[in-house]
Amino acid sequence: MNIFNNEEAKFLKGPQSRLQELKYTLGIVAQFIRGFRTLHFVGPCVTVFGSARFNEDHPYYQLAREVSKNIAELGFTIMTGGGPGIMEAANRGAKDVGGKSIGCNIVLPHEQHSNPYLDNYVNIEYFFVRKELLRKYSNAFVVLPGGFGTLDEFFETITLIQTKKTEPFPVIIMGKEYHQNLMKHIDEMARIGTISPEDLSLLLVTDDVIEATNHIKKYVDEKVQEATLNQRKPRWIFGEKKTSN
Repeated sequence: MNIFNNEEAKFLKGPQSRLQELKYTLGIVAQFIRGFRTLHFVGPCVTVFGSARFNEDHPYYQLAREVSKNIAELGFTIMTGGGPGIMEAANRGAKDVGGKSIGCNIVLPHEQHSNPYLDNYVNIEYFFVRKELLRKYSNAFVVLPGGFGTLDEFFETITLIQTKKTEPFPVIIMGKEYHQNLMKHIDEMARIGTISPEDLSLLLVTDDVIEATNHIKKYVDEKVQEATLNQRKPRWIFGEKKTSN
């Protein structure tokens, strides 16, 4: 099977027929609507980014599980990409303390499958749709060790905050040893002037679970209270249902 024989690969080859361009656009709209209908009632979330390739014995898996426990106890839904590794650990941490656990899973020809610790999840075919959904419902972001995809999610999120395209939500980087060269590069960008020195304050780098949890609590405690007071009710006519623990 040719893994590049899909709608996105065809679209990225350049101009297509008008009908093909319209079909692709409508497919994107359909993906967004599916995400909206699934995630509309998940409550205030914290999104955890990280690699799909760590098993449960790895220290980073344990770190993700532990910090997610603490965040879930604040009243947040833990949202991830829905797959294995760090994502599974975060969702599992939420379930450890009876919290809500949501996944926004990417459809790939290999590697990605939904983990067993999800109350609900949606399958998305396009990375950019998935990233928007992960951000749309989240009040903070925790970045654990990962690969290209994790760095893509991190840099796009921090760019939106830096350029004031979104509110200044907390962004926490965990796994200090793993990310030490990344942080050196970010410091170098500030030194050279490709980012502003004040942009460094948009990040918290820590391996301390309590510090990370308190950082989130300080910024977004009021949002949980507001969401609790202003909960939307699902409408059966749209096929909506409330997510429960």
